[in-house]
Amino acid sequence: MRRLLSWPKIPLGVRIFLLYVLFVAFCGYIAIYTVTSEIKPGVRQSMEETLVDMSSFIAVMVAKDVHDGTLASSPFPALLQDFAAQRPQAKIWGLDKLQSTHRVYITNQAGIVILDSSGNALGQDYSRWNDVYLTLRGQYGARSTMLDKDDELSTIMHVAAPIKDGDVIIGVVTVAKANSAMQPFIDRSKQRLIVWSVLLAVLAICIGALLAWRITRAVNRLSDYASGVILGEKIAAPTFRVFYEFGDLAKVLEKMRAQLEGKNYAERYVQTLTHELKSPLAAIRGASEILQGELNEHDRQRFLHNIEHESIRVHHLVDRMLNLSVVEQQQQLVKPQVIDLGVLTQRVVDALSPTLTQKELTVSLVFSSQSEVLGDVFLLEQALFNLMENAMDFSVEGSEISISTVIENNGVTLCVINVGQAIPDYALARVCERFYSLPRPHTGRKSTGLGLNFVQEVAQLHRASLQLANVSGGVAATLHFPHTKHS
Repeated sequence: MRRLLSWPKIPLGVRIFLLYVLFVAFCGYIAIYTVTSEIKPGVRQSMEETLVDMSSFIAVMVAKDVHDGTLASSPFPALLQDFAAQRPQAKIWGLDKLQSTHRVYITNQAGIVILDSSGNALGQDYSRWNDVYLTLRGQYGARSTMLDKDDELSTIMHVAAPIKDGDVIIGVVTVAKANSAMQPFIDRSKQRLIVWSVLLAVLAICIGALLAWRITRAVNRLSDYASGVILGEKIAAPTFRVFYEFGDLAKVLEKMRAQLEGKNYAERYVQTLTHELKSPLAAIRGASEILQGELNEHDRQRFLHNIEHESIRVHHLVDRMLNLSVVEQQQQLVKPQVIDLGVLTQRVVDALSPTLTQKELTVSLVFSSQSEVLGDVFLLEQALFNLMENAMDFSVEGSEISISTVIENNGVTLCVINVGQAIPDYALARVCERFYSLPRPHTGRKSTGLGLNFVQEVAQLHRASLQLANVSGGVAATLHFPHTKHS
């Protein structure tokens, strides 16, 4: 079998840009070719129109002298010589005009030259030249004569006008001008056109590059959003001000994600909650069945205590599952506000002071100034409660829990350190998993396994990170918030 060659994967932005460049280049070429092709004919048409007016004006001026046969003795020959000797100091569209480039000759009714500004054709028969021949017959007379067949610029345009006595044509005035006199203007127009076309093309390409970049960036933002959703990250749907169609697509993806996550979450929630409730409910049922029989007071109190303990466990499990479900469904903070971690932590410690006293624990607080973050007060307070309860459960009686904040790396780091047993290596990577719990040193019982998972969810919602690590003599739980209100 033949192996099919695969085309290289070219990024979308590059493809859009290349197609745009090809389109601009094609349109630019067509425009430049068309306009430059029209410049020369346009300039020569303008020149011809000017020669028509000039020859008609001269024809009116010399009509009486040609009729009377006094043209040679009139002032007009001297005027033509003065006109040819003129040296105009004109600057036309940036080009200097230093001499006259017109030739004027007049023929009689027979086509014989009776006046020539150049003095070269006096007395010659021009009756067969188109300008004279056609004009004497009442038609528009014009011709172009190439002096050098190998040089297109050697062409001279001749435009004639009839000299009339009433309705009778008695002569012809021809005004001639070399096309080369207009060539500098043609070249200059072409040059300016090409320069401006190149500049506009560069501008158009830059705009195309910007457009391709914006489209690519929008697509990449949608792709990153979809990737984040797949990985389960808490990420808000991107918004677009210019390409609102991408915004509409993002909204559709957000709705689809919410529906899929809602369905999957409900199934997972029911399964996990059912699984975790089995153990305490079984213990309660077993204790209640035993209590129905004959028991001494000591055993009866023991089984009643078990029922109470398992009931509290179920209550805590349900409460924490409800809190966790709220956080997991929340993709971003609705109305974040500036929160002083020192003040918030102090409030949590004060609320837990009875428990701390009961367990003979002390708390050391060291806070940096301006240890402020943007977040949700309720969620952060609940997360700190969970961290403190976890630290108290694993602390050695009579020890100290150290809480501190440090401003570093353009963020705020909160660290809670308790004195106690180290976390086993096999459990370090799993302590934040849902329902994963280690036995408490004092009772040997396990918790719901939702406390640290809740803290981790709150941290992700605040774009923060939670890390647990063994330190000398205990365990450190670190929350790092990368952005403060001063960043």
